[in-house]
Amino acid sequence: MALQKLDQLIDIAKNKETRRLAVAAAADEHVLEAVKSAVEARIVKPILVGETEAIRKIAAKINFDLTGIEIIEEANPVKASVIAVALIKEGKAEILMKGLVATAPLLKAVLDKEKGLRKGGTLSHFALFETPFYHKLLGVTDAAMNVAPEFNDKVAILNNSVDAMHGLGIANPKVAVIGPLEVVNPKIESTVHAAMLTLMNNRKQITGCIVDGPFALDNAVSKEAAEHKGIISPVAGDADILMGPELNACNILYKSLNFLGGATSAAVIMGATVPIVLTSRADTERAKFLSIAMAAAMA
Repeated sequence: MALQKLDQLIDIAKNKETRRLAVAAAADEHVLEAVKSAVEARIVKPILVGETEAIRKIAAKINFDLTGIEIIEEANPVKASVIAVALIKEGKAEILMKGLVATAPLLKAVLDKEKGLRKGGTLSHFALFETPFYHKLLGVTDAAMNVAPEFNDKVAILNNSVDAMHGLGIANPKVAVIGPLEVVNPKIESTVHAAMLTLMNNRKQITGCIVDGPFALDNAVSKEAAEHKGIISPVAGDADILMGPELNACNILYKSLNFLGGATSAAVIMGATVPIVLTSRADTERAKFLSIAMAAAMA
């Protein structure tokens, strides 16, 4: 069953066991606002790692009742990241969230070979969009992590996005591998990679999904455009996931949907042993809350 609204993520999360959320460097107002919303929705039990006094001041400002919520004192954001990752490693939490700490030290803690949360070699960003111009929620990957992925990286990115959809109850998501055109051009590497991914899916080397490409964006999201170009595919015009060629294109698509396309989004980092809520400062409190809900729904 296709998901139509991001609010459905909240319902999915509510129907699962309440997840424990470890927040690294939690003294951030927008992050705590999102955590407050998630607590009030009864989808997470947070553990806040950071400067206790600063966390309490922010909580008082936003009317966030911290009664019964564990706070672990650590003013250093880098050390707070290590502690938050350790909580996951020790089975004391199932979701990791970035607070007031740079991305690099958080991911360094996640990728630590001995103490981190490695599952495979590639982490990737996965976003879900609700837009008035598409008939269901639409995934986009990878808009934030892998700058110029090699082919093997793309296999991992694709599998990460499929894992995300499976966690949300989409058993066989349709993946459109997009680029500048819908035919293979040996001079455009992304079209060659798209064809290779499609072939791997056809040969059951990539499973749990339906992969097709290359597609131009219009053919992936519009049946009318695909039919006009004579494209016959179960993915054309009905994609669940758009997989872009590299970070530049995906990031522009991501922000175009949010700032020009009237879309709302939720996003997580996939590829670790648990979903990671790693949002941008530009993201709204609601986007951060929905990202927590998505992580809770799939954790």
